[in-house]
Amino acid sequence: MDVLPVHPGPISDEILVLLGDRRERGFHSRVVQHLRDTGYYRIFEIGRLWLNWSLITIVIERWRPETHTFHLPIGEATITLQDVQVLCGLPADGLAVALPQYMRSMMHAQYLDLLQQFTGFRPRGEAAASGGSLISVTAIRQHSEVLHPDITGEIEDQHIYWYTRLALLLLFGSVLFPNTSKNLVSMRFLHHLQQLDELPQYSWDAIVLAYL
Repeated sequence: MDVLPVHPGPISDEILVLLGDRRERGFHSRVVQHLRDTGYYRIFEIGRLWLNWSLITIVIERWRPETHTFHLPIGEATITLQDVQVLCGLPADGLAVALPQYMRSMMHAQYLDLLQQFTGFRPRGEAAASGGSLISVTAIRQHSEVLHPDITGEIEDQHIYWYTRLALLLLFGSVLFPNTSKNLVSMRFLHHLQQLDELPQYSWDAIVLAYL
């Protein structure tokens, strides 16, 4: 009898996308190639995570912020850079992920201009009213769902880049860098999404670990 390979996500390359509860549609192969090149494709392959809230509660109770370690019956333990690298598959070595000084003083409208420039998307009305550098994850997700059927083999490269950046923003806001609102993502990440081929040059593992 054939032994199935051990794999944390779907066996097929037709991965499930981060589009709310509806995850039956896979990325187009052109988008997949860009995600592979950025180094983030492995995280998308994992698929939806089912959380054991009882286990999470127990682990939280054993966390000691003064030492940044978990106090377990077997001793102290903490999350290491290697742990993040194994789980996410992101580079641990590379340039530091830093925000340019000019972006720290940008207004919300300027961030929306940047969003439109790099993704072709500019939310209107309440969806654009988050303030500061933040934008609603729901607004990005809904726009991606509308855009998804138009991503074909014939569409211009520019639209593929836009869609890929939107997918990465969703990943940042929903998985790697979620905030207490659970529905906002910082548009400051657009600085690093301008040149997708430069993403692997940065130490994303370090910033993910620091964010924890």
